Amino acid sequence: MSVILVLIGASLIVATGFLLAFIWSVKNDQYEDRFTPSVRMLFDEDESRKDL
Repeated sequence: MSVILVLIGASLIVATGFLLAFIWSVKNDQYEDRFTPSVRMLFDEDESRKDL
């Protein structure tokens, strides 16, 4: 039973770490790319895909 409590505690610590990393990335404008999605269709394809 104590192993389950340790695993629950560890998973909560890991989940909190991921949540803090996500909040940090949103606050530092990691997802603020408004230019690329609108012009993505205008970019040329990679050279490796043209051989297919």
